[in-house]
Amino acid sequence: MPTVHLLDYAAGNVRSLVNAIEKLGWQVEWIKSPDEVAKAETLILPGVGHFGHCLTQFAKAGYVEPVKQHIRSGKPFMGICVGIQALFEGSAENSSVPGLGVIKGRLERFRDDEKSVPHIGWNSANTSLRGEESVYGMSPDSKYYYVHSYAVPYREGELEKDGWTVATAKYGSEQFVGAVARDNVLATQFHPEKSGAAGLRVLRAFLEGKQSQPLTKDPSSASTKEGLTRRIIACLDVRANDQGDLVVTKGDQYDVREKSGNAVRNLGKPVEKAQQYYEQGADEVTFLNITSFRDTPLKDMPMLEVLRQTAATTFVPLTIGGGIRDTFDPETQRTVPALEVATLYFKSGADKVSIGSDAVTAAEQYHASSRTLTGKTAIETISEAYGAQAVVVSVDPKRVYVSTPDSTIHNTVETSMLGPKGEKHCWYACTIKGGRETRDLDVIQLVTAVEVMGAGEILLNCIDKDGTNSGFDLELIRSVKAAVKIPVIASSGAGNAGHFAEVFEKTNVDAALGAGMFHRGEWTVKQVKEELGKKGLMVRRFEEDV
Repeated sequence: MPTVHLLDYAAGNVRSLVNAIEKLGWQVEWIKSPDEVAKAETLILPGVGHFGHCLTQFAKAGYVEPVKQHIRSGKPFMGICVGIQALFEGSAENSSVPGLGVIKGRLERFRDDEKSVPHIGWNSANTSLRGEESVYGMSPDSKYYYVHSYAVPYREGELEKDGWTVATAKYGSEQFVGAVARDNVLATQFHPEKSGAAGLRVLRAFLEGKQSQPLTKDPSSASTKEGLTRRIIACLDVRANDQGDLVVTKGDQYDVREKSGNAVRNLGKPVEKAQQYYEQGADEVTFLNITSFRDTPLKDMPMLEVLRQTAATTFVPLTIGGGIRDTFDPETQRTVPALEVATLYFKSGADKVSIGSDAVTAAEQYHASSRTLTGKTAIETISEAYGAQAVVVSVDPKRVYVSTPDSTIHNTVETSMLGPKGEKHCWYACTIKGGRETRDLDVIQLVTAVEVMGAGEILLNCIDKDGTNSGFDLELIRSVKAAVKIPVIASSGAGNAGHFAEVFEKTNVDAALGAGMFHRGEWTVKQVKEELGKKGLMVRRFEEDV
């Protein structure tokens, strides 16, 4: 098998990149010291997270000059995500840390006055080339997965005059550099290893040295619009059943046991279900581990193996929730920090970790201390190391009805769904421990606190809607979207494609999540996307062939 070298400098989740390369028939070898760079024929620089953190690690390890020499030598080089950012002169994310300066330009933060930041989801990579020519397999009919807050603004002709071919994407009103190519160098802001078949085609073209090739267009596809698509996420609640086997389950207002017999509701095996949703065109897959494995050594946590197996064949983003906290390890007899726990999941194939009850506790402490950050919470430590886009906060709120807004200190909404005594107002109380304990903290207090701490996305559940198949809680979603700048995922209540269309048409939510309707086979992800497309909503089309 031909060999490609990857540079190992603690760059976040690279497991999926290795899986993608191996699927394409290449063997991966790791560069673990600067003097090994010279032996690499084809070199890939991956990277996930904070520009300053990654580039500082990179420089401290002594990689700057060896990598620049590799590029100058004419041998194939690819940079991915922070790997493309590193090639530029610097970034506003940390102006004191220099880039490699291979390409002129600096990264700027996306404006958040018109859109959510980070930019998370599937967007274009359109080159200025005309006719039937493709650069490294990039197609205007395809969408690619991006997750970042900083980008190089595209200014027509600036990079081209230095010989670079540029692929661009548009987020809101801002056009930015999605990929660049020149001679032996390809660098992408998007993640090809997380972009399904479209991304694998780009990766294969690079590995085979096919910078220019005929453009293949899908005759059944209308010209794809530029911009971010509506994300459809498949969520799998995973727990151990009474026999100890991990199963996908689904609660009815968080109760996962059957009404008759009291057995844990079993809707399939986690890895098989995830693969099924990937093949149906799910834009992301989320695992929420709702079993506590307190007596299990950390390295043997069952969800780690679920992630490893899923990441081997599922080339879209994977999120894992449950247990991302300071954890006592019975094997080593020590308390392992949340950052270390998260690192185990990232190395097993997760792209994001989801934090639930611990986020509520952290937010309560934040407000109690006059909004003081400690720098020690799971959200802060993981975000600092891996970037905000790697941290999702999962919120489990429930309605508390009040007679008037003045009767509570909490943030209220005027509701069309009246309370038991005809109340027209309610606030949303945060819960912990799987919804079993209600706290005196409202959802707006929570989401604004975790945004400051460094969370990059909100997974917005709703206990009142869970398992009802009656549609999302639009009032809750609108109130949270108005309170934060980070992306929000709508969850709880989806029962058909119309509910997805409704939440995208009537709110400015960034993504929507389904569970039971997919698990029970009532709808497929593909069918939901087809219905959204008929309504003029832009979705990523499914591509099967690499």
